[in-house]
Amino acid sequence: MPVTAMKRHAELSELVEEARWRYYVLDQPTVSDAEFDAWFAELLALEERHPSLQTPDSPTQKVGAPVSGDFAKVQHLARMESLDNAFTDADMAAWQVRAERLAEGDPGPYLCELKIDGLAIALVYRDGKLERAATRGDGRTGDDVTANVRTIKGVPHRLAGAGVPGLVEVRGEVYIPVKDFEKLNEQLVEQGKPPFANPRNSAAGTLRQKDPRVTAQRPLRMIVHGIGVWEGAAEPRAQSDVYDRLREFGLPVSDLYKVVGSLTEINGFIEFYRQHRHDPPYEIDGVVVKIDSFRTQRELGSTSRAPRWAIAFKYPPEEVNTKLLDIQVGVGRTGRVTPYGVMEPIVVAGSEVERATLHNAAIVVKKGVLIGDIVVLRKAGDVIPEIVGPVTALRNGTEREFVMPTHCPECGTELAYEKEGDADLRCPNARYCPGQIRERLYFAAARRALDIDGLGYVGATALSQPLPPQDPVVRTEADLFDLTLEQLIPIRSVVRDLDTGLPKIDPKTGEEKVVTFFSNADGGPSQNALTLIQQLEEAKERPLAQVLLALSIRHVGPATARDLANATRSIDVIMNASEEELAAVPGIGPRVAATIREWFEVDWHREIIERWRAAGVRMADEPAPEKGPQTLAGLTFVVTGTLDGFTRDSAADALTSRGGKVVGSVSKKTSFLIAGESAGSKYDKAVSLGVPILDEAGFGILLDKGPEAAAEVAVKPEE
Repeated sequence: MPVTAMKRHAELSELVEEARWRYYVLDQPTVSDAEFDAWFAELLALEERHPSLQTPDSPTQKVGAPVSGDFAKVQHLARMESLDNAFTDADMAAWQVRAERLAEGDPGPYLCELKIDGLAIALVYRDGKLERAATRGDGRTGDDVTANVRTIKGVPHRLAGAGVPGLVEVRGEVYIPVKDFEKLNEQLVEQGKPPFANPRNSAAGTLRQKDPRVTAQRPLRMIVHGIGVWEGAAEPRAQSDVYDRLREFGLPVSDLYKVVGSLTEINGFIEFYRQHRHDPPYEIDGVVVKIDSFRTQRELGSTSRAPRWAIAFKYPPEEVNTKLLDIQVGVGRTGRVTPYGVMEPIVVAGSEVERATLHNAAIVVKKGVLIGDIVVLRKAGDVIPEIVGPVTALRNGTEREFVMPTHCPECGTELAYEKEGDADLRCPNARYCPGQIRERLYFAAARRALDIDGLGYVGATALSQPLPPQDPVVRTEADLFDLTLEQLIPIRSVVRDLDTGLPKIDPKTGEEKVVTFFSNADGGPSQNALTLIQQLEEAKERPLAQVLLALSIRHVGPATARDLANATRSIDVIMNASEEELAAVPGIGPRVAATIREWFEVDWHREIIERWRAAGVRMADEPAPEKGPQTLAGLTFVVTGTLDGFTRDSAADALTSRGGKVVGSVSKKTSFLIAGESAGSKYDKAVSLGVPILDEAGFGILLDKGPEAAAEVAVKPEE
């Protein structure tokens, strides 16, 4: 055997054991789950190539970690095993093939359930009474945490219903809901205590409190997902049957599981929750697949550490650890100044990240983050990366507090709160601050506003912030429709980050990246310049609602802009309306009316209107057609997904023209959900609330024949 293999095995074993100790015993992990999984996978691969390395002392043959020294030790009635992991469809297929070989046939059906990122726990009920609760520990011996578990809401002290076994040990996960985790960390920082790195560690740390009164004050929850021992009553024949029985006993069992018959259905369940990973109230890091039949489970048995009848499919990590090098600030289109973390670049959720939002100065304090910390970074799906919190166990004393600047980083104007009690500092230089102009230009070019594809973030930056000695070509939005090719060609500009607005740095030179965006190598206009001029001309014909949205009036989003346009048909009517008249428009209200009135009272805002008007931008819609039958009056709708015959806006117009109200989120008051392809989480919310759902054909029936006819073809969630 190569010496290098032995040396690497010893090194990895030490890393894995240390990580397990910090994770399971200290509740202070210093490496991310992704890094641990990579070490463990490498260790398994080494032992597969060199079997002599696999000894009983190897981390691959152990479960969990030794118990802590703070609680009494108890023996589990049956060994608590770990699970083998799958990361790809090929891994899942290989597991099923092995299961088929061992079972000498199809071992299905299979039960698929969510893998909660919590703390494994075992509860023993004797004669229906909670006798003991213990952590997993090393799988055979755990910490006795009975007193703390008794404080968890939803965990019964005595089982209810008929047919309760004389002795039953149930297994599950203790967790803290995501929203409650954020509140808990804020409280800890306020008390001068270190925050938890993630919800799993907050649950583990809470359950291991020496004083149960502290545990009782924290929002722990539990979900049961299996049994270890069942004596004194007829044992259920399958995992799914157990869940029905445990629910009858009053134990907390998830509804988010499904019994399926094939690998295709397993992969479908895995893919669904990959897309809906953040819908449950708790953190999940994958899906657990189990053979449903207990008889088949017993036939397949276990390895030294894991059952052969179950496997955990783990999703790509959305959390990693990296170093917070600095905290800087950027300015948005409304003048809000936002802190951002600048980190050592790291790949998370499939893309490299080096900056992440921190929202405002108060959030920095609440999270307990210091410059120089190793931090937990999360990038959930496609959202902007977020710093969850610091890994306080790795602090070395060189870290320092962030101090919010007193002046705007873009224009130097002194920052201020608009009113007492505001969370956000703002730059009051709305007219001339180049950062705000850049962000407003980019927003104005968005698809729902002026829909100018040629004016992306690089273009908006180039127009508002060219390099000295050149002056900005666009000093306010009023200049936008007066642009010429001659103005565009000489522009040079610093490239800025879309998420933060901060300059990008060229890794080769260490200097800010500079581009000539609107000129080609010959000094003539680039295709970017030609496209922009053409699309500006086309944008002059946009409907009034899109023009209103492009003006960046505070609190005026797409729905409000559409309500205003439908009610007034002209920007002059809006500009000259009183606050009371604006508030009378359906969907507006006093607060929004006040901000609209304030916006139009500013002289340079009115200058934008008049300059755009002079350039040929439409400032009025055609007179409203006479109202047809108001067949949908009093009903509320949500539109989601992709419809073949309608855009999202035209579908909303079709509903509102018939008296319906269109809102953005599903609630119990929603009359119908209009669901096209790829409907997503709103569809799931409608199902959970019992809201009738219409596909595109049903939507046509609704428009043509009214709500009663549509109700007959709607999908009823209970069906």
